[in-house]
Amino acid sequence: MPQMQSLRLLMQREEQQRDQAQAALRQAEDAARRASEQNEQLRAYRGEYEARWSAQFNQGGTIDILMCYRSFMQRLDQAVAMQARQAEQAAAQREQARTALLESERRVASVRKLLERRVAEQLHAGRQREQKLSDELAQRMRWQVSQRGGLAPH
Repeated sequence: MPQMQSLRLLMQREEQQRDQAQAALRQAEDAARRASEQNEQLRAYRGEYEARWSAQFNQGGTIDILMCYRSFMQRLDQAVAMQARQAEQAAAQREQARTALLESERRVASVRKLLERRVAEQLHAGRQREQKLSDELAQRMRWQVSQRGGLAPH
């Protein structure tokens, strides 16, 4: 019985860890989705900005405005690149969280299977004890009948 109690405690701990891994995966998925959306928004903004200013430069513009445009585009490109890296990192963290959850689910399944085996073993051992007691009782009864009545045992 103490072994079963230990296994049940282990099962509780593994289930708690699995639940934490599920929560971590949900958070990682949300973070990856937000990072990806921000990356897409930045890329779209960059495209719109470039299109708007390209059209304006076709109409003419000063060197100062061109220099400001180029400077801003460089900073915008850096922001897009940085956000892309953050999106990649968030996606990698999401995959790590998914892997951790799968491993946690495997441990829960393993402990559950072990618990089921132990319960089955205990049931089997109990049935064997009952059968042994039943056989011993039947044997005693035959012996008592043979002693009282002089009947030969079967």
